[in-house]
Amino acid sequence: MKKSLIYLIPVLLISACASQKNTTVSNATSIANNGKAWASIWQQRAAEYKALCFQAYNIAKLRVDEAVKNPGDKPLAIVTDIDETLLDNSPYDASRAMKNLEYSDATWKEWTDKAIADTVPGAPAFFKYAASKGVTVFYITNRNENERAATLKNLQLYGLPFADNAHLQLKTTTSSKESRRLNVLKTHNIIMLCGDNLPDFDVLYDNHPSEESRIATTQKLEKEFGSKYIVIPNPSYGDFEGALFRFNYKLTNAQKDSIIKAKIKMDK
Repeated sequence: MKKSLIYLIPVLLISACASQKNTTVSNATSIANNGKAWASIWQQRAAEYKALCFQAYNIAKLRVDEAVKNPGDKPLAIVTDIDETLLDNSPYDASRAMKNLEYSDATWKEWTDKAIADTVPGAPAFFKYAASKGVTVFYITNRNENERAATLKNLQLYGLPFADNAHLQLKTTTSSKESRRLNVLKTHNIIMLCGDNLPDFDVLYDNHPSEESRIATTQKLEKEFGSKYIVIPNPSYGDFEGALFRFNYKLTNAQKDSIIKAKIKMDK
């Protein structure tokens, strides 16, 4: 009996190793999702991320101080995005990435319904400062209408100014924010736009432009960044990702990985 057990142990060990190997292979994270995991931990843990956010909002504060000196003929306003500009959704992104899963509308809604997203470093203090100087804040986001109540609850959790229905504009029939910005311009002078994705700033970034077109437009608008356009870092998602994959959201992880391998610059 003892001899039989001695012979059996190596077999069990081999079987266990094979089982572990199969599990590892089947759960292997794609390059794309592994990148999202790294992006999330950088957003959560890196002092450099916080420094960049503080830098952006410190510059924004200087621009507010300049603008209120010459207010013009209409009240002053700031238009801001919400996700990754004001609220930090990296726990959601990390959860999906670590499970090797893509974004989905259903799971995103489950996350926003919780209304527990933390804030981006420097954001609450800046918007409260702007409000104290008489500047109105409009929140223009591509969250859906069925997320309105939870979005307001999350903003109000941190005492953010103008966190009410009148100043929250959600996605309607299009993801373009241009018509909503124009609505604000009817009653206010927009002195600044804050966002993490370039369509947050200018209509020239709408309609899914190519990578090359996005770069050309950014060079054209160079003087606006740090002046009227305040960009918050977001390496996790956005139109940069869409442009990389030609806005084909039906690609598999394997197809995305192939594109990344083909486009990334590597030392030979």
